[in-house]
Amino acid sequence: MIYKLSLPCLLACSILSVNAQQVSENIRLNQIGFYPNAPKIAVVAGDAGSLFYIRDAQNQKIVFTGTLGPTRTNPFSQKITHVADFSAFQTPGIYLIDLPQTGSSYPFSIQKNVHRNVAIGSLRGFYYQRASTALPEKYAGAWHRTAGHPDIRVVVHPSAASAARPAGTIIAAPQGWYDAGDYNKYVVNSGISMGTLLSLFEDFPAYCKALNTNIPESGNAMPDVLDEVLWNLRWMLAMQDPSDGGVYHKLTNPRFDGMVMPNKATETRYVVQKNTIATLDFAAVTAQASRIFRMYDKNLADSCLLAAEKAWKWALANPAVAYDQNAMNKTFDPDVVTGGYEDGDNRDEWIWAATELYITTKKDAYYQAVPLYPDALVPLPSWSQVRSLAYYSLIRCEKDLTKRGKNDLPALKKRVLAMADALIKGTATQPYNTVMGKTAGDYSWGSSANAANQGIALLQAYHIQNKQQYLRFALGNLDYLLGRNATGYSFLTGFGHKTPMHPHHRPSEADGIGEPVPGLLSGGPNPAQQDHCTTYPNKLPDESFTDDVCSYASNEIAINWNAPMVYLAAAIEALQEKLHP
Repeated sequence: MIYKLSLPCLLACSILSVNAQQVSENIRLNQIGFYPNAPKIAVVAGDAGSLFYIRDAQNQKIVFTGTLGPTRTNPFSQKITHVADFSAFQTPGIYLIDLPQTGSSYPFSIQKNVHRNVAIGSLRGFYYQRASTALPEKYAGAWHRTAGHPDIRVVVHPSAASAARPAGTIIAAPQGWYDAGDYNKYVVNSGISMGTLLSLFEDFPAYCKALNTNIPESGNAMPDVLDEVLWNLRWMLAMQDPSDGGVYHKLTNPRFDGMVMPNKATETRYVVQKNTIATLDFAAVTAQASRIFRMYDKNLADSCLLAAEKAWKWALANPAVAYDQNAMNKTFDPDVVTGGYEDGDNRDEWIWAATELYITTKKDAYYQAVPLYPDALVPLPSWSQVRSLAYYSLIRCEKDLTKRGKNDLPALKKRVLAMADALIKGTATQPYNTVMGKTAGDYSWGSSANAANQGIALLQAYHIQNKQQYLRFALGNLDYLLGRNATGYSFLTGFGHKTPMHPHHRPSEADGIGEPVPGLLSGGPNPAQQDHCTTYPNKLPDESFTDDVCSYASNEIAINWNAPMVYLAAAIEALQEKLHP
């Protein structure tokens, strides 16, 4: 399957001729394609002889002959692989890999801007997740739908009650993104998602300004990336209690909706318990948003900064209010059993919020408010570990820091480079030649996001030190996400020939359309298999994936997975001229 915008029409036509041959899914490669002057690597699973050929997909002429690399053994499955490196072939066109003993790959493209539609499509994935609005056919295509969840009559849950807003108070908190395959909206997971997209704009403003995604706001004075962010930002601002500055954890039904379209999900919605991590994530996002939106809307920027400072003050007064859903349900009714996003360690949220407020206000008091460098680690970002988002911001905003911040930057840069070097170490001998998958620990719930965030970490290192290896291995993780992996799937719906058709995603399941909503990043292999789906092929870390709607552990989608996918694809596009074999 190929999403209609992912490659030229010529590629779709080429599939018919390839299907007449023997197509081998043992040839694993980026199913979208390659840049002319960049590395081009495929991986062949199993025995395959010694030679491989690149053929023109239209006339079947051999245009390149290569030798497969030596045998590599997968440490998880003991299966063997061989690398097919055709980086030296740089002629634009539509091609396929041919192995006499194995078969042919699906067609792929070699062209400039080859991942542009991946960047656009994954960003448009957020448009399809918009709550409180209809998605007209003009913008949503076959996946157009009526509005759901207006969220203008949301009930304050007893856990969230305050003197100004007692239990049962009705508030409005419309807009925002549906968090994942469900229809609830969560501040904590919005935190890292928003931070990642805002950071993309800060790192690559020129590229973002030129990115048109065909959303209703396209063509206005603001880049589409920021228009999309603004849809969720306005919801987040409504999640702050104006009386004290605390932020509600989530806006949710008591229980998950069934597999129905948004307009059919009409249960009562609640805002639930204010707590420290939600409030700090909110403070970080609104502080970062304030400095970015200031060039487009000064009033919005001022409102965001006021909200951030008010949230910070609430957190100072309530430094250890944890969200414990089971404990909450023992005290308050109705019980809430939707996504918990519980985090017992809020040190990283303090670091992120303090840092973003420091950068935006240039007040040293924020920089000194908490220990920003408790150890020498630069942890891979996740919804529950946001410390490195602070570090990335400090480095990118170096010229705007006060003397105190600048003094610590040399040591911080060394730590980021050390983290990137550790990611790269040994990758050249891995079965799929990617940073992703060096250890079984890479394969957890949302492993696709691990791959994307590893790629972002390498790009941060490239920003510090202009070394090709960082850029090449970041591209390698994009190749992983688009098909060069042990499952053979391109994990981005609608992009590639073998992509998830049955993600755990309510609109995709309920809309009656054969293909799922495009541009959504599936979670990826997860050997824990918490969903107990019976269709997994096995429990091998890198193969534990099933394209089944029952598999929320491996095949759900989520905004905090899509955001790094957008960043990685867009950043690679912006830097494509810097890539070399």
